[in-house]
Amino acid sequence: MSDDESYEHLGFDNVLLPVGDLAEAVQFYERAGFTVGFRLDEAGIAILKVGGETPGLLLRQEEAVGHRPPPWPSPRVWLEVPDARGAARALGGNGIDPLDPPFSVATGWTVEIADPWGNVIGFTDYSKRPELARRP
Repeated sequence: MSDDESYEHLGFDNVLLPVGDLAEAVQFYERAGFTVGFRLDEAGIAILKVGGETPGLLLRQEEAVGHRPPPWPSPRVWLEVPDARGAARALGGNGIDPLDPPFSVATGWTVEIADPWGNVIGFTDYSKRPELARRP
C-alpha cells in the first residue's frame, strides 16, 4: 500500500460461517440461544444476532461442506456472555455438549461448542476482570 493510500478498521461487519444445510444450522444455533435477525433461503444465508450490535454471525450454505468434527487448530469466534459456566449449563440443557468443560482464562471463564460443520463458537465472561466487561 502506498503512502497516499490508507484505510481504517472501523469494526466488524459479520463473521461468516460455512454450513452444509441452512435449515439444520438455524435450528442448531437457535438451540444455542441465538436469534435469527434475517434469513434468505434462496440465497442460502441467515444472520444471527449477537447482543445489541449490528454485526452478527452469518451462516452461509456451502454445498461442499459436510458434517465434520472441529479441526484442530480451528479459527474460533468467542462471544461475551455474563456467565460462561451458566451458558455451559444452558447449552447442555438444550442438547448441545461443550467441546470441554468450562475453562479458566485471564478474564474469566470460557466454554466452546462446535456446530455440525466444525465451526467453533466460544462463550466467554469477564468475571475476573469486570471492569472490561460490556454492560448488559
